Order: sequence, then C-alpha cells, then structure tokens
Amino acid sequence: MRKLFLTIAAMWVAVTALKAQENKTAYEMNLIETEVVGTRAPLPADKAVRLVQVINRKEIEASSANSVNDLLKLAAGVDVRQRGGFGIQTDIGVNGGTEDQLTILLNGINISNPHTGHLAADFPVNVDDIERIEVIEGGASRVYGSQAFAGAINIVTRTEKESSVGAHLQGGSYGTLGVNAHVSLKTNHFNNRISGGYARSDGGTYNDDFNKGNAYWNGKYESRFFDATLHAGLSTMNYGANTFYGTGSDSQYEQDRRYLIAAQAEYKGRIHVPVQVYWNRSLDHYVWWRANPAAYQNFHQTNVYGANLNAYTTWTLGKTAVGVEFRRENILSTRLGKEIPEADQHKYKVPGWDEYYKYKDGRSNVGVYLEHDILFDHLTLSLGVLANHNTSIDGDMKLYPGIDVSWRPADRWKFYASFNQSLRTPTYTDLYYNGPGIKGNSQLKPEKSTDWHVGASYTGNFFKVQAKGFYRKGTDMIDWVKYQDATIYTTANSDIDNIGAEVLAGFDFAHLCGDKSIPQRLTLSYCYNYKYRVNTEQAANYASRMTFLRHKFVASFHHRIASKLTAQWDFTLKNREGEFDNAKTGERQSYGTYGTLDLKMQWTESHYSLYVQANNLTAHRYYDFANIEQPGVWLMAGLKCHIAL
Repeated sequence: MRKLFLTIAAMWVAVTALKAQENKTAYEMNLIETEVVGTRAPLPADKAVRLVQVINRKEIEASSANSVNDLLKLAAGVDVRQRGGFGIQTDIGVNGGTEDQLTILLNGINISNPHTGHLAADFPVNVDDIERIEVIEGGASRVYGSQAFAGAINIVTRTEKESSVGAHLQGGSYGTLGVNAHVSLKTNHFNNRISGGYARSDGGTYNDDFNKGNAYWNGKYESRFFDATLHAGLSTMNYGANTFYGTGSDSQYEQDRRYLIAAQAEYKGRIHVPVQVYWNRSLDHYVWWRANPAAYQNFHQTNVYGANLNAYTTWTLGKTAVGVEFRRENILSTRLGKEIPEADQHKYKVPGWDEYYKYKDGRSNVGVYLEHDILFDHLTLSLGVLANHNTSIDGDMKLYPGIDVSWRPADRWKFYASFNQSLRTPTYTDLYYNGPGIKGNSQLKPEKSTDWHVGASYTGNFFKVQAKGFYRKGTDMIDWVKYQDATIYTTANSDIDNIGAEVLAGFDFAHLCGDKSIPQRLTLSYCYNYKYRVNTEQAANYASRMTFLRHKFVASFHHRIASKLTAQWDFTLKNREGEFDNAKTGERQSYGTYGTLDLKMQWTESHYSLYVQANNLTAHRYYDFANIEQPGVWLMAGLKCHIAL
C-alpha cells in the first residue's frame, strides 16, 4: 500500500510539473507572439514599455454590459458617466481626464469628435462585435496624435476563424427590446464580417426613452506581404434628454447620426508600411422643448477626414518608426463657429430640414512622428517625438517628446517609467457654445500637459498584479467656471495638476484548478485621483464645474453554478468630487460615494446561450451628472446563437 501511495504521489508530482512547464511555455509563446499597442512600431508583449489594460473577449462574454460604454466601467482608471441607459450620451475619461481629453479609436481609426466629447462614444458596433478593448492610460500624443491628452482607448472588432452567422435577442425592464445579428464569410485570403442591431426602451426615468440602431462592415484581405482592410459604419440614436443640459426644461430631446468609412493597408516587407485613410460625419439635432422644437433647437454637422502614413523596420540597433498624419476637422452649425455671411447661408442647408446652418469653422492638423525602440533581453527603451502644427494655433511646428523605459529583472516581472508631453485643441463647444447658463470662449488656448508614470507588474500562470503611480502637470487646462457676481458659466484656461495611483490583481482559478472548478476568475482593481488648481487665487475668485472620481474600486467575480450555468458579479464603488444645486430640494448636494452591483447568470451550449441579468441590483439612485438621477434595477433576459457555415 505504501509503495502504491508513493507511486501515485510521484505520478501526481510529475504530471503537475509537466502541466506547469506547459503553462509556462504557453505563457512565454503567447507573450512573444502577441503584439501590443503603446508605440508607433508594434512590440511583443514581453518587450512592451507600457502597461496596457485589456478587456478581452472572455470578460466581455461574461459581463452584464449592454453597451461598449458599460464594458469600460470594468477598468478602474476609466471614468464612465452616463446620462441614460444602454450607452446613451456617455462621457468617458481616463486617469482624471475629461471626455474631451481622450482619443477613441475603432480598429486603430481615430473616431474622436471635435464638436464635443459628449458624442465621442456613439459607436457603430455592438458588444457582440468586439474582440477586445485596449486602454492606454497617460499622455500618448507622440503615438496617437495631439488629442491623446490623458490617454487612448482602442476598440478592436472580431475576426471570425470560420464562416458563421449569429443573432442576439434580448428584452427587459421599461419596455426595453434589442436585437442584433452578424454574418461572417471567410475564404483563403478574404474575411468579411457584417453586423447590425436595433434597441429601444421607454427609459428608466422621465423623458429617458430611446431608440438606436447601428451597422458595421469589416472586410479584410490577408497575404504574405500585404494586408488590406475596409471599414464602413453607421449609428443612429434618438433619445429623450430629460434635464441633460440644464434644469430649465425636463423635456429636452436629441437625435444623433454617425457615418464612418475607412481603409487600411500594410506592406509587410523588411520595411513595414501601414497606411490608413478615413472619413466620418456626425449629425446632431438638439431640442430644448420636445413638444415645441422650433422654440429652441440646434443643428450641428462635423466632417472629419484624415490620412496616416507610417513606416517601421527592425535593424541592429532596434526598431525605428517614422510617420506623418493629416487630419481636417470641419463644423457646420446653427450655433457654433464663425458667422457665415447671410448671402451665403443658402448654400448650407441642414439635411432633411427646412433650416440652414449659420456658422462654420475648420482646422487642419499635421503631425510628424519619429520613434526609436531599443530592445535588450531585460530592457526596452522607447524614445519618440511628435512635431505638430494646427492651423487654429499660432506659430510653427511645436515638439512634444516622450521617453518610455521598461526593465525586466526576472522572468514575469516588469518595472516601467515614462515621461510624455501632450496637447489638446479646444472642442468647438469649448470655443463657441452660447446657451442657457453657459457661454464658450473663442480665445481659449490649447491645453498642454507633462505626464510622469511609474509602475510595476508581475504575471504568473494563473494570476497577475499591477501597480502604478502618475502625475500630470497641466498648463492652460480648460474648465467651465463662474466668476464672482456672474450669472453664467464660461470656459477659461487654468493650470490644473492631477496625481493618482492604480492597482490591479487578477486570479484565473480555472487555469489553476481546471475548467470545472467553481470559482473561475476574480479581478480586483482600485484607482485614486486628486486634481487641484495650481493658482489658489483663481479658485477663490470663481466657482468651477470641475468634477472627477476621487476613488473607484471594481470587483468582478465569475463562477460556475452547475455544469453549464455560470454567474458573473460586477461591483463598482465610486466617490466623485464636486457639488451641484439639486433642482428638487433647492440645496447644494455633493455627488458623494455610491456603489452598484450587477449580476449576469448564463447557460452556455455549443451553439447558443441563455442569460438573465440585473443591473444596479441594489436599486440605488445616484447621480453621474448634476440633477440627472440614474434608474433603479434594470432586468434583462436574452438568447444568443452562433452557427458555423
């Protein structure tokens, strides 16, 4: 018996050691093969110089997210402020930055909106279309262009491994219904994916109804030396806007449209040459009184087109990348811009309406990039600079340098530090908006920042730990302020610094104990932010609308209930700095601390899955924006199916 026991124990040790070695080998191969964002020339993950947070497909499938914006709530360093459910009118900020200080990319294409960051998160894709989301925190102008002031978010859509069809049907509280579907066709060199969706709801609060639709096509051609991709997207949203932009009316209404066309190509010889061209148009119609639109309404149209040419190669001294980018941003509006001569206004008709745009503006941005990455076994050094000129800013090309260093003293350990300078031109809303209680300032200067980041990470076979600290010195930051004895808020430049820290711990129990273990995954993350005005005399002379997340904690736990039944719990705790005048009570109210709990239970088969979910399970009524109370419990149920052709 003793010999039998010793034999079994020896076999168990041998199998465990072999499995650990296989896991380690798979881990190392995955690091080598995976390329990550964060530099102009792609680097393998084991040589990367930045900590890039990735929300992968497995996490997306398990979450109770109803929109792309909901997915971003899972990142502790990302501030997601929603005015309505299902991604309606959402502001997204990173590491204390505002919605205007972020570059949003779709498959590497810049889809940021120069009109206002309020509309930047209108995506032409569904949650089911997304393969992963990459969150790059900190100034990244030398990589993604001048507007990547506080960070960048890149949404990567799915590419099917085989031809397939799929559909998703859901329904729930407040008359909410949604449906989306996709068709993927794959041959030897071509891969096409077409998707579309529609959703509607009566809304969880007064005048919070919506209906929205989207469609997206991604066509790819791949060969040994050449890749090409075509994109085309459409999104449309119509929604009741409650008191979104002021308490003088609770019957506001808005209609948004977005059109996107883009092409990418890359020659994969000794010198890689990626090229992209794109155009996107956004149409916005805003109404102050829904029952009487003509009393007060605004129309806006932005047209953005650009081209980006990059080239990089690997040689004895590392990787070198050079690039040039051109981006043109035009706006036509009934309120924003410089006045169009009355004799010419008939040339600028609002599509579908008997109205004419009365104002317009435009600016061009040219960026020239240079980067060199030095790669050693235990050290990566990335040095880069952006030379940038914008026609709305006086002067010649201005330089924005950056240095990123990554040191790997031992297997799985990484320490990094970075220094980067960035800029941001004001949005057209910052410059020109004139409405109830607020007024823009056409004399605004562009924002400038200097960012320092330090951090460390350890990645094991079944767990990972990350920690970082950051400091942003902001010059001429744009803020909405109300001077003493004034009755309205206006935009003004001010020096505002931002300091913070972030930690993350993730555990993959399924990898450790097997797919049949009850606990599957646990992720815990926390972010701290503190923003302060450098000039204390300014703070004493005016009130500010500045608000930010001081604390954010996120816990996500995924576990099995039965053989094919799983559950995902997502808990978020937020403490938001700032106050507002509560229109109901007439008192000054702070945003304070609040938590939300989401639950999704899912039965998964090979070709379909069934789920039920509850968002805000505790029914806590909270505010992300002044006087816009968020709804209580939102219950949904749905069916997904996927069939290979």
